[in-house]
Amino acid sequence: MEEGTAFQNMYTYIANLDEDDKVSDMEYERRLLSCRQCEHLLSGMCRKCGCFVEMRAAMKIRHCPDIPNRW
Repeated sequence: MEEGTAFQNMYTYIANLDEDDKVSDMEYERRLLSCRQCEHLLSGMCRKCGCFVEMRAAMKIRHCPDIPNRW
């Protein structure tokens, strides 16, 4: 799958998450800012767990996999 298509699919998935499962827009941006400052981030992926941080950061039940976690 082309990278642009993969990212578009991810953003579509995030947009379609149930609102009860998503963090607020402000919390989402706070989480992404923390990820952008992390040494484990590489091309949008977390090297600690292999996730796309945009997807993980959007979900209430997820947390940062670093020890101690950042969010």
